[in-house]
Amino acid sequence: MVWAGLIAAAVLGAQSAPLHAQAPAAAPTAAPSGASCCGPVTPQGQKLITLIDSMQVETYWQAKEHVDWVTGHRDRPLSYKGPGSATHCSAFAAAVGQRLGVYMLRPPQHGQVLLASAQTVWFRSPEGVSGGWKPLDGATVQQQAQQLANQGNLVVIAYESPDPHTPGHIVVVRPADKSAEALAKDGPEISQAGTHNYNDSVAAKAFVSHPGAWPSGVRYYWHSVGGSK
Repeated sequence: MVWAGLIAAAVLGAQSAPLHAQAPAAAPTAAPSGASCCGPVTPQGQKLITLIDSMQVETYWQAKEHVDWVTGHRDRPLSYKGPGSATHCSAFAAAVGQRLGVYMLRPPQHGQVLLASAQTVWFRSPEGVSGGWKPLDGATVQQQAQQLANQGNLVVIAYESPDPHTPGHIVVVRPADKSAEALAKDGPEISQAGTHNYNDSVAAKAFVSHPGAWPSGVRYYWHSVGGSK
């Protein structure tokens, strides 16, 4: 009976203990590290993805072939090794613009040789500015670029080679639901032709063949498309 009384008293005491004597609540959890960096891919952004996918850049605009800049199809024999048979980043970017109704410097106004560097200069020229191209810069430039692409705008990352005899590079920013962590590590999602063609890759990988380009040597430009913002 004595033990029964002691047990009952202990139970009653625990039930009547003041609130501050109870175990503390668990600490709040931090926000997920995979939270989206740049907003959702809008319906207009999804249309841009569909367009890029339809162009099959990993099949066409192949390096070491002379190609039709619009279609990326080889238009000269494989044995041809003359001008215009190296890589086709600028032709692919211009072809994306052509399909979206957005002009950027392209044939016949400029040949395919050393076109990427020429496009990079052209975007900030009076003709490029009057044609609707706008620069992006600042500490959040990568986030701005991905967000605008997600809304269906045409966004490019371009590198002007400091050597006028060496090619630059240009890529198209591809809409993607990226985390802030992934954006900080790899930069925006991109599609490109080049030494290697990528339908879906990242900017940090796209510029590896151009020392000094990524991340501080590139420039960002964008153009609105249709109903996008």
